[in-house]
Amino acid sequence: MTNRLRHRIRWPVARLVLPALVLVGCSTGPVSPPSNPHNACDMFDQYPHWLEAARKSEKKYGTPVPISMAFVYQESQFVADNQPARNWIGFRPSTAYGYAQALDTTWNDYRRATGNSSADREDFDDTMDFIGWYNSNASRRAGIASNDAYRLYLAYHEGVQGYQRGTYKNKKWLLNTASSVQQRAQRYQAQMNSCGVGGNRSGGGEAASQTTDEDRQFWLEMMEQ
Repeated sequence: MTNRLRHRIRWPVARLVLPALVLVGCSTGPVSPPSNPHNACDMFDQYPHWLEAARKSEKKYGTPVPISMAFVYQESQFVADNQPARNWIGFRPSTAYGYAQALDTTWNDYRRATGNSSADREDFDDTMDFIGWYNSNASRRAGIASNDAYRLYLAYHEGVQGYQRGTYKNKKWLLNTASSVQQRAQRYQAQMNSCGVGGNRSGGGEAASQTTDEDRQFWLEMMEQ
């Protein structure tokens, strides 16, 4: 076989392989959970793009970075393809999926409302945008402050209409969960401030914290009567 013939055979193969290598190198698919999800600085050191995505969402919708990150920790612990476990007959209890555990219907609402038809629940950028979008709607419709992690999470879990009807009031476990989300957001904010990436915009600031703690205590006492 001549050198010229060998070249003709190899070149078509190269034209197929090289674009594939480029696509692999540019892939932005799901990444592994952060090594230390309890520390915002460590997470952003490991995945700098996460901070960019969270800041972009905050600028667009108003939800502080620490709150968005605390939501993702609570919902999936940063597991991109997380979903509810199957029950004993093999069915999942809901269509919740991804970083934000968004339901199929809610995710489709988000896609239509924002025009982001290719949004993927395993994509961190899309997740941050979704959480900001949802919380912005909760703030607008239910009058929840954008830095009130406690109430925002109640609306996130129950739906804005459910929050407005007070469906959370007899759910002690949910009140405790919302309190945990608020406290994690505050820790993330303090950590971000300490490593120089926080704007001290609040992760459920002091005034919001005092108010939501009082509300939580009120409903817990009501349930015990």
